[in-house]
This record gives sequence, C-alpha cells and structure tokens, in this order.
Amino acid sequence: MSDDSLILYYAPRTRASGVLTLLEELDVPYELRVLNFQLDEQRKPEYFAVNPLGKVPAIVHNGALVTELGAIFIYLADAFPQKGLAPTIGDALRGPYLRWLVFYGSAFEPAIVDRSMKREPAPASRSPYGDFDGVMALINAQLGAGPYLFGERFTAADILWGAALRWTVGFGLVPESEHISAYVERVTSRPCFARVAQTDDELLKIHEAAAATR
Repeated sequence: MSDDSLILYYAPRTRASGVLTLLEELDVPYELRVLNFQLDEQRKPEYFAVNPLGKVPAIVHNGALVTELGAIFIYLADAFPQKGLAPTIGDALRGPYLRWLVFYGSAFEPAIVDRSMKREPAPASRSPYGDFDGVMALINAQLGAGPYLFGERFTAADILWGAALRWTVGFGLVPESEHISAYVERVTSRPCFARVAQTDDELLKIHEAAAATR
C-alpha cells in the first residue's frame, strides 16, 4: 500500500456502513477489509491488534489509526475537503457541525441503548443525555428548518444522521415524525446509500454461507 492508503475495517449492516457511505459520497479510493461477525472475526487477535475493543468501524489513513464513529466522520470529511462536506475552521457552521457529530455518540446512542434495553436513564445529574424525550425534541427541532441539519447545506453530519435515523426508526427505537421521515427519505435517496446497501447485501450472503459451513 502507498503512503496515502486508506483502509476501512468493515462489517455489513453495522455502524461501519455509515463510514462506507461517507467514503462513497467523498468518491475517494479505499481498501475494504471485511470482518465476518458471524465467525467472530472481530474477536480474533489480528483485529484486536487494530482495535482492542473489537469494534468497527476503524480506519487507517497514512498509517494513522482512527476509531470511534464521530471521530472517523470528522477526520475523513476534513481529510478530503474537495466535496465540501465539512465546514472549515472559521466557518460559522463549524461549531454546530461538530456539535451534531459529537452529539450522536455522546447523547443519542446512549439514549437509544437505554430505550432498546427497556431501562430508565440514570438520574439527571449522571445521565449523559438527560432524557429520551428531550433528545428527540432537539433532533426534531433541528430538522424542522430543513432540508438538512443545517438548512440548505449538506454535510457529512447528514450522512451520519440519515443512516442512524433510518435504522433506529426501522427498529422502532425512534418515534417516526414528519420531520424525521422527510429527512431520512431525502438523505438516504442519495446514490451512495444504494451502493452501500448493495454491498452489504452481497457481503451478508457470503458471510451467512461461510457460517453455515462451520
């Protein structure tokens, strides 16, 4: 691999799908290293050497390892600025853009995990997100101005949130609303989402076949 190589460690229909969608939207070359979760390949020593937590996504770019979904989105959109998916430092949208990328992991995901486990959040003084209704009210209010998170400007944050809201609504974890439904439809109709869906379908068939022969 050359010094400017970009590797994405990947499993289909995981959080890594959002990163692959971002790479497709950015239209940059990358190498996909696929892990079959049905064979627990994410728990093998070879991948623990990359990410000791055994999670995807992870990327290696120019030899630098980046993990954590929000960090990867921030990194990639900044590393490949030609598509204009990240407001630059000095842009008035830079702060709000970073806020919403980090809010996903710091508040939205903990709220979704609690909801999926059917457990109450921690007391307000210790909860990372406050309460579920407050999180959803904030999301709906942000989407209300539309068509994207920041009005007319499409950013990498929309790829993250479009993908996340599609699957959380689909699994009944997020209440469907007019704002969310319109937003998900608008964002996920982009060609990059269709390409990743096809890739995931093909990989899942391969993985299921491999698991069946164990």
